[in-house]
Amino acid sequence: MMLWIFISCLALFLVWTAVNSFFMPVLPGFPSVKGNPLLSVLVPMRNEERNVEALVDALKKSSYPNSEFIILNDQSSDRTQQLLEAETADDSRFTLLQGAQLPDGWVGKVYACHQLQRAASGDYLLFVDADISFTPAAFEQSLSLLQQTGAKSLSGFPAFEVAPFLSKLLVPMQHFVVFFHLPLYLANYRIFPAATAAHGAWMLFDRQAYDDIGGHEAVRNSLVEDVHISREIKRAGHRMVLANVTKSVNSRMYETNPEVWEGFLKNSYTGIGRSPVMAVILTLFYTGFYVFPLLLALFGLFIGKPLFLLPYMLGCLQQLYVMVRTRQNPLLAFLMPIQAGAMIAVLLHAMKKSWSRQAYSWKGRNYS
Repeated sequence: MMLWIFISCLALFLVWTAVNSFFMPVLPGFPSVKGNPLLSVLVPMRNEERNVEALVDALKKSSYPNSEFIILNDQSSDRTQQLLEAETADDSRFTLLQGAQLPDGWVGKVYACHQLQRAASGDYLLFVDADISFTPAAFEQSLSLLQQTGAKSLSGFPAFEVAPFLSKLLVPMQHFVVFFHLPLYLANYRIFPAATAAHGAWMLFDRQAYDDIGGHEAVRNSLVEDVHISREIKRAGHRMVLANVTKSVNSRMYETNPEVWEGFLKNSYTGIGRSPVMAVILTLFYTGFYVFPLLLALFGLFIGKPLFLLPYMLGCLQQLYVMVRTRQNPLLAFLMPIQAGAMIAVLLHAMKKSWSRQAYSWKGRNYS
C-alpha cells in the first residue's frame, strides 16, 4: 500500500511538471518588433579570455539592426582586455569600458552591471553573460516576446553545455527546479513577487521600468541579483516573463569541477533566503523522492521485484521531460538520483559555510 502511494506521488509530480511547463512561453520563431527601439546589449567580463572571441562573434552576427554593444572589463588579470580590443576594433557598435574599484556593500557582477547601464543609451537593456552564445535572431525574438506580453522584463535559462562531470549533475537541476517548483502561471501571468525566477545570463528590461526601480543599485548586495531585481520589477506593478530561450541561447557556465562547485555554492543557500527550515525540507524531500528510489530499484533487482524499479523510472521520466523541453542531453536524466544527491550536498555545504560565517568565493572575490 505504501509503495503505491509513493508511486502515485511521483506520477503526480510528472503530470504537474508537464502541465506547469505550458505556462512558460517560448521565443517566437518569426519575431516582429514594433518600432525600431535601440537595444543596449551589456556584458560584464572578469577574466573571460576563453569566451571573448565566441561572444564578440555572436554579437556581430546579430540580425537586430538597431543595437549597441557595451562590454565592461571588470579588472581582469588575464588577456580579456587585449582580446576585446583586437576582436572589436573594426566595429563601431562596440564600446569598451574599464571597471572601477568595487565599493563596499556591492557584489562584483552587480556593480559591473550598474556601470554598464550608466553608459547605455537604449530603450531596452539586455544584460548577458560572457559565457553564452546565441542565434542571430535571439535579440529580435526576446524583444518581440516582451512587447507581445506587455511585460517590462524577460529572462530565461539557456541550454547548458555540461563538460565537467559535476556540471552534468548540478547544472540540469536548474531547469528541473524551475519546471517543478515554480508555479509558472503565477510567475508569468500575475504580479506576484514570490513566484519569480530569472537567470542572469539573459535579462532584458524596458529601460523606463528598470530606472524606476533603481536598477541594479536596488540589489547591490545580492548574490542572486537576477531573482531579486525581477522581484523588484513585480513589486513596482509590472509583469516579468520567464521564457524558454533554449532554442536560441546556449551557455557553457563552467570548465572545471571546482568552478561548478563554487558557482553553485554561492547561490544555493542564498537562493532560498538562507532559510535552514527550507534547506531541511528540501533535503528530506529530494532524499525521499529522488535519491531513495535508486536504492529501492537496486534492492528490487536483487530480490526479483520489478515493481520496485517504478519509482526510479518515474523520477527519471520527470527529469527526461524537462531535459527534452530544454534541449539537454536526455541520457543524463537517468542520473536523476545522483543529481538530486549532488544538489543536496551543495545546499548543505553552503548552509554550513553560512552558519560558520565563511565567505563564498567567486572570480577572485569573497562574499559573506
